[in-house]
Amino acid sequence: MPSVRVLSRGAALAALIALAGCFGSSGPKMAELQEIKTTLPVRLAWEARVGDAKEAVLAPAVAAGFVYAAAHDGTVVSLDAARGRERWRADAGEALSGGVGTDGDLVAVGSEEGQVIALDAATGKVRWRSRVSSEVLSPPVVTGDLVLVRSGDSRLFALDAKDGARRWLYQRASAPLSVRATEGMAVSRGVVYAGFSGGKLMALTLTNGAPRWEATVAVPKGSTELERVSDVVGIPAVGERDVCAAAYQGRVGCFDVANANPLWTRELSSSASVALDPGLVFVSDEKGSVHALDRSSGTSVWKQDKLFLRRLTAPLPLGRSVAVADVEGYVHLLARDTGGFVARVETDGTPVSAYLVRIEDGFLAQTRGGTIYAFSVADK
Repeated sequence: MPSVRVLSRGAALAALIALAGCFGSSGPKMAELQEIKTTLPVRLAWEARVGDAKEAVLAPAVAAGFVYAAAHDGTVVSLDAARGRERWRADAGEALSGGVGTDGDLVAVGSEEGQVIALDAATGKVRWRSRVSSEVLSPPVVTGDLVLVRSGDSRLFALDAKDGARRWLYQRASAPLSVRATEGMAVSRGVVYAGFSGGKLMALTLTNGAPRWEATVAVPKGSTELERVSDVVGIPAVGERDVCAAAYQGRVGCFDVANANPLWTRELSSSASVALDPGLVFVSDEKGSVHALDRSSGTSVWKQDKLFLRRLTAPLPLGRSVAVADVEGYVHLLARDTGGFVARVETDGTPVSAYLVRIEDGFLAQTRGGTIYAFSVADK
């Protein structure tokens, strides 16, 4: 279950009471893993030590044959994507809470104090620092001449990639309570897609931040502020004609990228990103089930429910399989067509809370304990 960001004193008590109930000793127990028959070969290609993430959700990024990753203590590293050999290691000088974003030339990370630090991708040297209004919880997006940054107070900043100067700002009112989870952005064909509290998904013009449309993924329900938390979380998944997103305590849905017309929605609560392949939408729900939904209609194709309460990451489509990681550092590979288990691999036993990242012939997993694992998958 994600934590709740409290913006009012009265709501704080309600949140703490509810969260205490969620984690009580008499509550439901996390599913124990059962033995599976491995039918898909998965090999550890390399592993590399970065540094502890602590409570931050820090995912690596890949560009131009290199992996960039960060640790909570301010460490930023560049690794060769093929072998994991370290190219450089730098100190951002800040406790990091959001990262990493890169275009292969610039590497951007964000701090707990609202600092955005941009480093040279080739050398690790700091190019500039810029401050936003509050903690950065998601990876910045480096695109063209802009660095896009989400702050924890529902603001979206566009900074100049050359010097960090502010180019534009989009902001909207925050709900009294919101989910403390990665609220990322996706950029496609000159449009920025981002989710907000109250179940809203926005499309903004990249050049100036002007709103193009607003879609309702979920409508807040309930009699208390805690029950009405319905944030669009994770990173929206964008296709040629559709954009899909999920809301905590709400729904998952897909919308027309041109005009926000809903293609379909269905009741499902998630605190992770959705993922797309040519025919399916994949999403992990709050109870630990992985769903595959028909991309054109939203109808259920399969549901894997044997990972109950294992706090799953967003699914990562790999071709014939889909990968998802859990709170004990296991990565589970499911058959794309049926949802059955086809492989399972271990990491260091600490949670994989950041999303898995696709690389050539496999994927990366970064653990809270501070190690990056590169797995090769024979998924052709």
